[in-house]
Amino acid sequence: MSRVALALLLSVLACGAPPRQPAEPRFALALHGGAGVILRDTPPAVREAYLQGLQAALREGRDRLARGEPALDVVEAVVRLLEDDPLFNAGKGAVFTEDGRHELDASIMDGRTLACGAVAGLRTVRHPITLARLVMERTPHVLLAGEGAERFADTTGVERVENAWFDTPRRRAALERFLQQRDAQDAGPDAARGTVGCVALDVHGHLAAATSTGGMTGKRFGRVGDSPVIGAGTYADDATCAVSCTGTGEEFIRHVAAHEVSALVRHAGLPLAEAARTVVFERLRPGDGGLIAVSRDGEIALVFNTPGMFRGAADSQGRFEVGIWEGP
Repeated sequence: MSRVALALLLSVLACGAPPRQPAEPRFALALHGGAGVILRDTPPAVREAYLQGLQAALREGRDRLARGEPALDVVEAVVRLLEDDPLFNAGKGAVFTEDGRHELDASIMDGRTLACGAVAGLRTVRHPITLARLVMERTPHVLLAGEGAERFADTTGVERVENAWFDTPRRRAALERFLQQRDAQDAGPDAARGTVGCVALDVHGHLAAATSTGGMTGKRFGRVGDSPVIGAGTYADDATCAVSCTGTGEEFIRHVAAHEVSALVRHAGLPLAEAARTVVFERLRPGDGGLIAVSRDGEIALVFNTPGMFRGAADSQGRFEVGIWEGP
């Protein structure tokens, strides 16, 4: 044995084994763009447009998490992108109410502290998710609705638009079908429901969730679904998971679906995927919708009981995927 090798061996024996390298910081992200009757014969160009929109939002979230940004900032940023994409039912491209207007809802929750904020019935705020966060950070309240939410927006400096700014021809056509048939189930895939949402685990070990929606085509004036209801459509707790739901809001409210996932993880000791499937397939009715979730360990769940759910998932291990229907 050479003197150099001997010296190295003696050094190792004297100092013990070399120190272990710290584990790579882990992050995970999931998003959705709504669940419902999404036909498999959707024209290829339309399908590709949806996938590109999902990929752009997913890439933005992944890159922000990789840079070490907080989960709360990331979920807001991702949802803002989806609110500006006219393909999805949130912000630009929101569905019409029965009287031909747009009423927007959103909520956000910080898993570190359980702080949360929500807005409902907005008509002039371009990014409802940002106003929801301001409710959380600048008021002692959780949910502001209607005229009160609009008046709060007046004090914040958030971007405002005319209600007609949210219009798209496709959503107008969906309303016209609805008014002719007076049955959302027969008014085509655009008339059912839709939502956007994002959940994230950041490299600091914190969770956050955000959800935003235009509601249901032809909804009655003042109707509020699950998206702005903490525990029903949105929930985040660093001790368990972060969840964002999409589908028939009334059913998600009845079953407190987002919190139920967290409760099954905390109290029943279920893995995240099993907890999510229990809620979607055993608590909800077939066709009610789906949810996305990420656990404190970075496990991701994307579960739905409808023909499809616009969705995406990414993490620090290299996962990056989007989908619409079951399977690849």
